[in-house]
Amino acid sequence: MHVTIKNLLKIEENVKKYLSTNIKTSKHPKVIAVSKTFKIDHIKPLINHGHLDFGENKVQEAIKKWSEIKKEKKSIKLHLIGRLQTNKVKIAIKIFDYIHSLDSKKLADKISNYQKEFNKEIKIFIQVNIGKEEQKSGIQENELNEFYEYCKKLKLNIVGLMCIPPFDEDSSKYFIHMKKLNKKFGFNELSMGMSADYLNAIENEATFVRIGTDIFGSRY
Repeated sequence: MHVTIKNLLKIEENVKKYLSTNIKTSKHPKVIAVSKTFKIDHIKPLINHGHLDFGENKVQEAIKKWSEIKKEKKSIKLHLIGRLQTNKVKIAIKIFDYIHSLDSKKLADKISNYQKEFNKEIKIFIQVNIGKEEQKSGIQENELNEFYEYCKKLKLNIVGLMCIPPFDEDSSKYFIHMKKLNKKFGFNELSMGMSADYLNAIENEATFVRIGTDIFGSRY
């Protein structure tokens, strides 16, 4: 058995055990295998195993790696987890099924326009700058309500919120707050949690956890 499959099965077993002993959440999260920077030969064992959700953070890389595979395996769902530049929206709409990083009205406008052009609806997460970090993308919490209303007018399919907490702090308090925010808006999906804290995220009702290192190993 390939090492990436072993790693994925271990994560899935950890999630299963956690859910069986924890009554705080009724959600059943999906694992996004974050395959960014890894070549397709390293990813194929997971594809052949039947894993469906994969994450990339660069549009051009995703096009090169996934275009042919997605034609063959239409059940695969590709998630854009990195920042999306407005000049890359047109090609992003063609390859991705989910966008986890909506963070501006300009980007919302572009997505709306190209969705109409290609007659394709993308599932979208609004990225929240939950730690109020200047170097990070995301909508500020106090602007979230107005931004969501703007997205609704564009008829974007906003399915939930996404966050990346500060790396040098305990993520738990941010996950707790994101769970409250997500419920406030009535969203069904919540994207948060990575290799180091995915069980914490699941405890706070994450429905998608984005795991790279614990599946594929360290990136170089």
